[in-house]
Amino acid sequence: MMRFAGKVVLVTGGGSGIGRALSQGFAREGAVVAVAGRRREPLEETVKLVEAEGGQATVVTADLTRPDDAARMVAEILERHGRLDVAVNNAGVFTMAKVADISDDDWARTIDGNVTGVFLSMKNEIAAMRRTGAGVIVNFASQVGAHKRVPGLGAYGAAKAAVTALSRTAALEYIREGIRINVVSPGPHDTPMSMRPGETEADRAARMKEQLPIGRVGTLDEITATVLWLASDEAGFTVGHDLVVDGGSTV
Repeated sequence: MMRFAGKVVLVTGGGSGIGRALSQGFAREGAVVAVAGRRREPLEETVKLVEAEGGQATVVTADLTRPDDAARMVAEILERHGRLDVAVNNAGVFTMAKVADISDDDWARTIDGNVTGVFLSMKNEIAAMRRTGAGVIVNFASQVGAHKRVPGLGAYGAAKAAVTALSRTAALEYIREGIRINVVSPGPHDTPMSMRPGETEADRAARMKEQLPIGRVGTLDEITATVLWLASDEAGFTVGHDLVVDGGSTV
């Protein structure tokens, strides 16, 4: 399928893991992908992988917790490509500590990296999409937060729950302007974030077999397929939805 032929797609946090897989997935279906993140080197590696498959991608470096960087990111995309059709706000940070042990700096970093970054990105993405009267935004939250509480993940869960609330409110505010906004809340997937310190992949597999109803972590292909559907015209009647993709762990 070439569901995104002729479209310009932004993926934040595109230098590794799910963001890299999403960048490759959109490019395979015809999109020109702007791969965004703080560090240029991993973003350039993503672009090389996209181009090796015959796709098109460009790098945009930005610290999305900074208003000027978020504005510049979108401005660069408009300057290079003339439009922005789809934005996937995947960038985020992870913090683990009990509530009373969370340092002030870690709290601020978690809120800024997960909530402020999405807010500033979305604010500028919406402005760009209003120029053409259409667009799709998919924001990454998590099963931890709005759907599940996990000891040690109070800051992270609070931040991701805020992403869900912000996104669903924005969905109502902008759908009549042709901008469709939804949320994806993934559970454990095949990324370093799902690994415990010192854990091997075999250890993780054994743990997930016990913990998750489906008995395994999700694959990058599975989360990519989910996001591509949500961003495509096939999901055109899906607005303000929080799509949980977690192997049944919050059922």
